[in-house]
Amino acid sequence: MTKVDILGVELKNPVIAASGTFGFGREFDEYFPIESLGGISTKGLTLNKRDGNKGIRIYETASGLMNSIGLQNPGVKGFIEDELPFLESKDIVILANLGGSTIEEYLEGIELLNNTSIHFIELNISCPNVKEGGMAFGIKCSSAEEIVREAKKVAKKPLIVKLSPNAENIQEMAYSCVKAGADGLSLVNTFNALAVDIYRRKPVFENITAGLSGPCIKPIALRMVYEVSQVVDVPIIGIGGIVNWKDAIEFIMAGATAIQVGSANFIKPDIMVDIINGIQEFMREEGIKSLDEIRGII
Repeated sequence: MTKVDILGVELKNPVIAASGTFGFGREFDEYFPIESLGGISTKGLTLNKRDGNKGIRIYETASGLMNSIGLQNPGVKGFIEDELPFLESKDIVILANLGGSTIEEYLEGIELLNNTSIHFIELNISCPNVKEGGMAFGIKCSSAEEIVREAKKVAKKPLIVKLSPNAENIQEMAYSCVKAGADGLSLVNTFNALAVDIYRRKPVFENITAGLSGPCIKPIALRMVYEVSQVVDVPIIGIGGIVNWKDAIEFIMAGATAIQVGSANFIKPDIMVDIINGIQEFMREEGIKSLDEIRGII
């Protein structure tokens, strides 16, 4: 009843663990069987291992969470050797979230992932383009289009591009990425935000700004998913402040094929099980046999 199809890959339900909040699933598998999920988006990967940012990395704010992790990760090879075998032992769809600072780094990472069992590459274009002064690839349509076009040339796995809400125009960004070859889209990533330590008279984070997520961004993320669904005809994975099954249904009604849950995992480790059960109960109560019946219905 809750099965969804994304580019020919069947997910047992539309609930996917979002990148960055679920690691590689090991810790959460101690709280509930992660095989009950539709999928998992891995911790953000880069070609080479990264230690991440110094200083405060997580900061709670009203109805949300700010983070400046700095893409700490074992690198693509480290993931393939040490983390992927665990995920392969589970009956779960795997999205490898991949970032980079140059196009060349992205392409090398894609080529390594091509030879694995992962189902999708989730291209994180919110990373800073070091050759263009540090502005994220996903801010301007021209740079996003370039990296997606080059990625598509080498990718042997379906390419899902993760959009930043900080883009100049989210609809134009989505259209540009699809035109360049994106097979699907996921949105949104975190919002650029600021927190101040009034006693130190300084920003909380060493990088000054950080990414905002959680319930506070949900209405904006929902609006962006709806807007993007009006201009592209590819699967959309909705992300942003989802904490219960009602939130998930809203995203699906706004046009999402599936959804990802991020910050809410820190509130309750098995919250995605609650969301899956809630979706199932809603469908039974409403006589909905397939989520296709309500997708994009608004």
